[in-house]
Amino acid sequence: MGKRKHKSNKSKKEKIKKEYSDSILRVLKESDYPVSFSRIRKKCNIKDYNFKRFAMCMKILKKERKISKLEDGFILMDKVKPLKCEVVKLTQDYAFVRDCETDEDIFIRGKDLLGAMPGDIVSVRTLSKKGVHIEGEVVDIEEENYSRFIGNIVLKDGSYVIEPDSIPKFSIKFYNPLEIPYKENDKVMASITKRGKRHSEHICEIVTNFGSSLKASCCAIGILELNGITPVFPDNVLSEAKAVSDEGKISQEIKNRVDLRDLPIFTIDGEDTKDIDDAISVVKTKSGFELGVHIADVSHYVKQKSALDNEAFNRGTSVYYADRVVPMLPKELSNGICSLNPMTDRLAFSCIMNIDKNGVIKDYRFEKTVIRSRVKGVYSEINKIISGEADNDILIKYSEVLDSIPVMLELFKLLDRNKKARGCPNIETSESKLIISDNDECIGVEGKSRGVSEEIIEDFMLAANECAARFGTENDLPFVYRIHENPPKDKTEYLFNGLTNLGIPFNSNGEVTAGFLNDILIKSKGTQKAVVVNNLVLRSMAKARYSVEPIGHFGLVLKNYAHFTSPIRRYPDLTIHRIMSDYLENPNSSEIMKKYNKFSYASADRSTKREIAAMTVERDCEDCYKAEYLSEHIGEVFNGVIMSVKEFGFYVELDNTCEGLVRVESLPSGEYDYDGSITLRNNLTGQSYMVGDNVSVKVVNTNISSGNISLELSE
Repeated sequence: MGKRKHKSNKSKKEKIKKEYSDSILRVLKESDYPVSFSRIRKKCNIKDYNFKRFAMCMKILKKERKISKLEDGFILMDKVKPLKCEVVKLTQDYAFVRDCETDEDIFIRGKDLLGAMPGDIVSVRTLSKKGVHIEGEVVDIEEENYSRFIGNIVLKDGSYVIEPDSIPKFSIKFYNPLEIPYKENDKVMASITKRGKRHSEHICEIVTNFGSSLKASCCAIGILELNGITPVFPDNVLSEAKAVSDEGKISQEIKNRVDLRDLPIFTIDGEDTKDIDDAISVVKTKSGFELGVHIADVSHYVKQKSALDNEAFNRGTSVYYADRVVPMLPKELSNGICSLNPMTDRLAFSCIMNIDKNGVIKDYRFEKTVIRSRVKGVYSEINKIISGEADNDILIKYSEVLDSIPVMLELFKLLDRNKKARGCPNIETSESKLIISDNDECIGVEGKSRGVSEEIIEDFMLAANECAARFGTENDLPFVYRIHENPPKDKTEYLFNGLTNLGIPFNSNGEVTAGFLNDILIKSKGTQKAVVVNNLVLRSMAKARYSVEPIGHFGLVLKNYAHFTSPIRRYPDLTIHRIMSDYLENPNSSEIMKKYNKFSYASADRSTKREIAAMTVERDCEDCYKAEYLSEHIGEVFNGVIMSVKEFGFYVELDNTCEGLVRVESLPSGEYDYDGSITLRNNLTGQSYMVGDNVSVKVVNTNISSGNISLELSE
């Protein structure tokens, strides 16, 4: 009986389709724009008595993908112009792609993806709009950008497959032509060798085995490798590094430089820092202060288009994770000839600033110098000297520069006062310190604290960076600036909604200034909402980047800003060192423009991309180590703060800076509503969970490979 009924339904649909489809398709064929439902009905002369059959025909044509329903009406599928999109998220059942022109997300069902993978560039035809998202289908894969990936070996239905890290609960069959040994839970890199029209048809092969995915160190190596970050330098780069790192040649160069070895110059860094690229000197003058910021003269050793330079350009930045660093330059330079080690002659590029008694930079000059740092200062020790808690050993260590420290503190207070007067938002973000054992396992996580000396060095470096940017603009040089644009409109709306939902009053005409943000932060400081407001303000801002155009820095409230102070670990700093050095030797702006114009564009673009990659890698590696640490604390209870809320639960940052997810399913029974911003509410009990709430949570599970931590509210 069921079979006959099925045939009957099919026959009925065919009859309805035949009855109205020609008229509907004719109406849509005559228009190059979407036509409303009511307009189509009127054109087809549909009366009330046959409205249901007409509506059913429209539904059939849409299901057969002959017509598409857009926000403003229906259109023939053939007239829907495909959009160029990037696949940004993929699960077992669906994906989201992002329009390359508008950045709008489009929902794609798994069966309509043609096997597209994350990062692929695809042509997408829109079908309809459901809820907040447009739905579409992939009609062509223009660029296959997903080939190499990292994932875990898992046993599924009796066979080993690889689950890619970027695609949760998704598996790909693999071959092993290189006969690389593997076992379940190994972290591997694989490469897709054959693509099918469906994801289940993809095939890959193992390229590298990093070891157990249950160890954070193995997962971190995989993350680094996937992003092209390696501690190993090519042989020709190492050979060149050794050749230029001749300490004996420093004495030959002294005659060409300003000799500052008699000044009480010293460095201040973390206790374990090995790549020391900045030193300071500060003395009182009749008019105020003379501040010297002395930076390792890396450009003297790394010449343009050399093997060292090409490698540094490609890397863009040093990458720091756990207790390790993957340097931009080989250790012969980063920890050797370019590191401003104590009681050693070093070549420097110095910014000498004349600052008045109000903390205003009156003039500056850049000099090629030779320096000799008196002591390798450590933040914690300098902080003890400032607070009067230093013991005799510390005072002896710093005896040659003790007189500079009170002057340094006095100048800092002026610079800090001026920064606050400009309205710079003082965003307090939580940074983590990972404690790594001799077995390369994370055995502790704690928040990093900042003392006065850290703030002093930050402000002194800001002053030098500002002067470097002024040097570029005043001399009309091709340059690489550090820019920070005003918050974009969508982030401004996000901020206003968040403040409203938090119940924080604000006064704005729709524009967001740095001073406005600073006022919000000041008002919330010391309250339960302070951590959340800091996070909200941070997320509302645009991302800083590098540019050849000096459009200013929103967050610092500076007209000009550049990165000058870290050429050992940042390529844009090395770029402007090279440009500035050439100009000091031959002050001809037009000649410098010819030589460096294209290079400055390339450096700005590459440096931005590598910085983003490095920040992502550092965060992902840190997440793996935090999950490893908490894997030894399953069942234990921690205090934390709700940092963000989603429809599926909320994220809690623990007091030790680890962050985990409390899922809705683990909450007390009821029907939960998400307000789209900061609150998840149980309609049955009235209980709500809001951003900023203090909660007590239990660690229930960790996934070291993904860095995910699962939490539940403790009873």
